[in-house]
Amino acid sequence: MSAPKTLRNVFTVGAFTMLSRVLGLVREVLQACLIGAGVAQSAFALAFAVPNMARKLFGEGALTAAFVPVFKGEVETVGLEKAERLARIVMTMVLAVLACAVAVALAALVAADGLLTGWRAFVGDDRRCLVISLVIILVPYMIAICGAAFGMGVLNALGRFKASSFMPAFLNLFWIAALVALVPFPALPVAVRVRIVAGAILVAGFAQTAFMFRCMSRAGVSPRPLFSGWGSEKVRLVWRNLGIAALGAGAVQVNYMLDQVLGQIASPWAAGVIGYAERLMDLPLGVIGVAFGTVLLPTFAGLFAKGDVEGAREALSSSVRSLMFVMLPSAAGLLVLAPEITRVVYERGEFDALATVRVSRALAVYAAGLGLFGFQKTLVPWFHAQNDMKTPLRVSVLTVAVNAVLNILAVWLLPVEWRHVGLALSTVLCAAIGCALLVAIARRRNGSLGLRKTFGVLGAPGPLLKMLAASILMGFAVAAAKPLVANGPALIALVALIALGAVVYGVLSLLFMRGQVRELLRRRRR
Repeated sequence: MSAPKTLRNVFTVGAFTMLSRVLGLVREVLQACLIGAGVAQSAFALAFAVPNMARKLFGEGALTAAFVPVFKGEVETVGLEKAERLARIVMTMVLAVLACAVAVALAALVAADGLLTGWRAFVGDDRRCLVISLVIILVPYMIAICGAAFGMGVLNALGRFKASSFMPAFLNLFWIAALVALVPFPALPVAVRVRIVAGAILVAGFAQTAFMFRCMSRAGVSPRPLFSGWGSEKVRLVWRNLGIAALGAGAVQVNYMLDQVLGQIASPWAAGVIGYAERLMDLPLGVIGVAFGTVLLPTFAGLFAKGDVEGAREALSSSVRSLMFVMLPSAAGLLVLAPEITRVVYERGEFDALATVRVSRALAVYAAGLGLFGFQKTLVPWFHAQNDMKTPLRVSVLTVAVNAVLNILAVWLLPVEWRHVGLALSTVLCAAIGCALLVAIARRRNGSLGLRKTFGVLGAPGPLLKMLAASILMGFAVAAAKPLVANGPALIALVALIALGAVVYGVLSLLFMRGQVRELLRRRRR
């Protein structure tokens, strides 16, 4: 796949992802208003992490990384008919495993819920009962979302990015509908509201699965289960790669769960606050970073399958340039405008001014690492496309260990109001370590990645250093203008500051990065 086609697919995925993220932002505004940033939201964040972990392990994370290169190779070498058989076998096996796991988990959770409910007078903490009841509702969502994520992987491997990138919007539409339905019932307890939201998420999951299975069928891959051929060579290769990739994804998810648990220990509200900050950070990261990660895996897989390492280098370097052209100014804007963005998006109803301060502190730290998070999403597919699951695993395990130590130190040493900020900072530092290790290992294996010219040095600055300088200058300009609009309506002031930042960055780009702007526009038109 050529660099222009790669970038065109990135724009396609980014556009549909933007729709989902905008809907997600609407969802978060309603969630903040109706659920707040207190104990109920914190319990919901912890419960929702359980199906999200399964999604990373068996859905769009490890399984996609293990399955897409093998499936794409089958499509190119033996045709879609035999590749379809591989897809049906793997899908059947994954969903069967998940169904058994969900049945066991539900039995254990129902027993635990009954036991804890009976003794809650002695426990003295209804939050634990709420967490368990929410997990019971959301555990079956694991099956639905993993089936949908598998469909996304199939369609992405076939170059059909529109349907797969539109699929996440289903979740937000159902979620928003549930929240809107709660508006006429202000007397409902927050615990009841959050359970209704969890039920809507479960229904949305099965709607997503139905949509993706229909799209798979139209693309020539039947979603009908297949119970033969489970021991074939290609299936064993997928499961071998999946085992390694799942360990890496599992390490990341265990780390995420540790963050949630430590957030609960840090303070009852910390996990919910971090979740709100992550949602705001995910708007640029999810639209641009995830789009590049989605498109680059099949792109790299096709190029490496043909032995075109030089083409893979060009795809990587051009993707990093395009990614950072958006990520760096977004990071500067989020960093400078964190309080204003949080106030406009969230502060109403149950979400008060103190919650705004807490979320904006975490958001500012996450913003500083936005470029690193995006860069990491372009590096991991480089290894997965070469059927190398072990390198990202080793890097993940190392960064998870470092992150766990830093998180424990943050909870132990920092004041209560700053512990969640320490958790966010730990995530950023570990992303930096992970990027450095992945680049070093990739260079040792494949030689130059073509990034030196992109990054440049102080004596001869490359596009990246120019983007960084322009983003910093833009940040200073926006910060200097904040007092001028401080007394105006919050929304109008925020829009004015964002517009100012866009103008400043645009002018600086035309002055110092005209070649990069022309390259981006030229490839977008192709």
